[in-house]
Amino acid sequence: MMKSEQLIKSEQMNRSTPLWSVISGSLVKTLVGYWPIALLFLLWQVWVMVMSYSAIVMPPPTAVLWDIVTNSNIYLHHTLMTLSTALLGLVGGMLLGGMLASLSWSSKVASGLLTPVTVMFSSVPVVALIPIIARLLGYDASTVIAVAVIITFFPSFVFMTAGLRALPNGSDGLFRVLGASRWSYFLHLALPSAMPSLAVALRLASSQAILAAMVAEFLMGTSGLGYLFAITMADFSTERAFGASLVTTFISLALFLIASRIEVRVKKRFA
Repeated sequence: MMKSEQLIKSEQMNRSTPLWSVISGSLVKTLVGYWPIALLFLLWQVWVMVMSYSAIVMPPPTAVLWDIVTNSNIYLHHTLMTLSTALLGLVGGMLLGGMLASLSWSSKVASGLLTPVTVMFSSVPVVALIPIIARLLGYDASTVIAVAVIITFFPSFVFMTAGLRALPNGSDGLFRVLGASRWSYFLHLALPSAMPSLAVALRLASSQAILAAMVAEFLMGTSGLGYLFAITMADFSTERAFGASLVTTFISLALFLIASRIEVRVKKRFA
């Protein structure tokens, strides 16, 4: 009864609270939670003012933020392009890494073949691979997605391989005593055991996918935040170049936080 009265009072308060008050309250909570970022921007502003840097060399954060706000349509177009290619590359990389790890788990011959090849392939500098991939796939979004796949598949492969072998104590013997088939063993024991490790790989690879997409766009793209950064730096439009970097940092952080939430849920479900 008491809880019902409290809920009714809470609903009445929410209805009577102006929208601007709710927004300002959320903004204050965000600033309090992320005060080191606000401090970093303040130090950046003071540093530029004290050193009297030219806007071409080092623009103040206020100028960068103002450029983002007043040209939001330009930033939005390039952000959507980078975000979409990075997400497609991330999904492709996670699937590829997961499939290779499953093949490696299923056979010692496959493990001996795939492990050194994946290590060698992931060690090649991506900057050297981009021109080759672009000649094969074309100078468009498909190359950006392919680069993101190459960057993100290796964490998925490594963590899922480890997860498939990290079985709960006693479970392996139980499945063998019950006479489970190899497929049933994989589907009902190894794969669920690997899910928490795969979630860790997703958290690590999420921000790397954005970085990979931006590097590919910087070198050969025709749109996206990397392309925006490249053309604005060439035109000495430093505010916009810094703005592209700032937006890239923001979406990388956002993806990392989302992946962290997913990891917590996966661990609650499978760990």
